[in-house]
Amino acid sequence: MKCYYFVFCKDDLLLEPLPDGSYTIPLCENPPTEVKPWTVILNIAPLGTTQVKAYAIDTPVAPDGRLEPCPLRQSYYRLPRELYLKAGKCAELVFWDKNTRYCGVCGGTMKLHTDISKRCEHCGKEVWPQLSPAVIVRITRGTDEILLARGRNFRGDFYGLIAGFVETGETLEEAVVREVREETGLSITNLRYFASQPWPYPCGLMVGFTAEYASGQIHVQREELKNVAWFHRDHLPKLPEKLSIARWLVDDWLGEHAHGEKQ
Repeated sequence: MKCYYFVFCKDDLLLEPLPDGSYTIPLCENPPTEVKPWTVILNIAPLGTTQVKAYAIDTPVAPDGRLEPCPLRQSYYRLPRELYLKAGKCAELVFWDKNTRYCGVCGGTMKLHTDISKRCEHCGKEVWPQLSPAVIVRITRGTDEILLARGRNFRGDFYGLIAGFVETGETLEEAVVREVREETGLSITNLRYFASQPWPYPCGLMVGFTAEYASGQIHVQREELKNVAWFHRDHLPKLPEKLSIARWLVDDWLGEHAHGEKQ
């Protein structure tokens, strides 16, 4: 029976080019690359009625017309939305499998117990894939200004939104208020949920909110941010890529399209 094979090599996902110039995921009866005796091939939840499997390889595959490596993020622009989302889930599970080979309690070998759980062969401890929730918030002042920040870890020269991981013992809303206060020194009001997005880099869940400026002067947290400033809608800096919920939030404010719509 044919199934989708999501094959990863470091940060790349192997895509299959199609004659019309588009891309898909290899759909075949057997793995599309050589697999070693020790290669773990994971069973993933089906895509419709089609079975899905995922695994990682160590040796890069050169483009040969049959398979083409592509960074997972950039596959957003090449794959249909449902395949991109499934690729993210597969990437998270491959990452989880690689990082849970041994028990954190006794050091014993962890073996798959179900498709999304492992059990230690020695002490019986069970583990499941971990998820790291993070919040991101669009803050506006009046009708024409938005707060944008440039992070120190940003790879490009774009400006994004205030974001951060949720800490133990706090709600999503408390995390937003804390991150805004810590990174900018500002207070916000009218905090509302917007949308969420799986963020498989490597195992995140971004939870988006909108809020309005309440009070305070900007005090930039220099350890994490290079700059934070108010920008008028007619004079915006370079924005995040359209694959991210940060861009959905900004575009929604600009009225360009409904959030989550793939361009």
